[in-house]
Amino acid sequence: MQKEILIITNYFPPERGAAANRIYSLAEAMGDAGFAVTVLCPLPNYPTGKVFREYSGKISSVESASFGKIKRLWIWPSNSTNKFVRLLSMVSFSFSLILFFVFSKTPKKIFIQYSPVFVGFTGICLGRLFSKKIILNVSDLWPLAGFEMGILKKGTYYSLLQKMEKFCYKNADLIVGQSEEILQHISNYCKKSTFLYRNVPNFKVPIIEETKQSAEIKIVYAGLLGVAQGIYGICQRISFPENVSLHIYGAGPEAEKIESLEKQGIYFYGELKREELHIELQKYNIAFIPLIKRIYGSVPSKIFEYTRLGLPILYFAGGEGGDIVKNESLGWVVPVTNYDALQNFINTISKEKIKEFPKGEVKKNSVSAFNFHKQFEDFTAMLENI
Repeated sequence: MQKEILIITNYFPPERGAAANRIYSLAEAMGDAGFAVTVLCPLPNYPTGKVFREYSGKISSVESASFGKIKRLWIWPSNSTNKFVRLLSMVSFSFSLILFFVFSKTPKKIFIQYSPVFVGFTGICLGRLFSKKIILNVSDLWPLAGFEMGILKKGTYYSLLQKMEKFCYKNADLIVGQSEEILQHISNYCKKSTFLYRNVPNFKVPIIEETKQSAEIKIVYAGLLGVAQGIYGICQRISFPENVSLHIYGAGPEAEKIESLEKQGIYFYGELKREELHIELQKYNIAFIPLIKRIYGSVPSKIFEYTRLGLPILYFAGGEGGDIVKNESLGWVVPVTNYDALQNFINTISKEKIKEFPKGEVKKNSVSAFNFHKQFEDFTAMLENI
């Protein structure tokens, strides 16, 4: 009898970004391992806050995939900075989940992406109500991450989110965390079976080709252009000498401001499909990974993606991710929020300094340290036992 599993997630391709890529890779690997996978997600709308054109006007959608099925449910989408509006958007998908569970037959095991909190909480409640075995995937520590970024303030709403967070942890059968800090945080609330599951990509390792010699040093950022990444603020505060440039790919709340910015050495290209982006990224010398401040539990997925492509990292995000970059010899770490140190790095970077982390060595170190298939095999062994 084929094993069945339901994956509940707020993000899934054709949406782009780490969360969507992570869940897609997991679903694909589960399909290859003999699972019949059903992915339950909203109609695609991230990060624009509008349902994608090809799904416009639909209430729901069912698609076949190599691993099983994708069932996309109605959502009232929004990327508003207004917390109440965003809350309504999350609740709308939660409402769709409730209707789905009431009127549909679901597998015994469900894998729930915790963030956003209201979606994770709804999934946990439904899982318990319908006597499911629950695997909870925690990639960010909400509401703590929101507080540290300045998005949330402590008060009644924050306390409510904390209670929902604890409820989710206590009612899961297995908790999957993206960092050691996440698992440590969860252990403060309850003693549960946990598994460290890094967001290691599963694409074919490229052959690193020598790029044409150029006097210019090209730094690239590719990803979400949001509050947490702080790219617009960095562009305002950091100046680039004639031989150094910053090239930006992505979409998000700050995209329009970055596009309209006129400053020497800064170039904006918008969003590309992941496969196209991987080809483009190999033209650059250094990949830039910033956060506006150290966020407990956060390990940017770009570490694993960029280094698998052979790009050395300029890490400006603090926390556990910086230890990974240092310990695995993947690039340079500049203390988060220390803009003077970042400016000094930009001013002094040279072709000689780049040789400290050759692309071939970075790729080799990354592939050796982060093995998707080994990690997945260990995970499925735990999955079988719950």
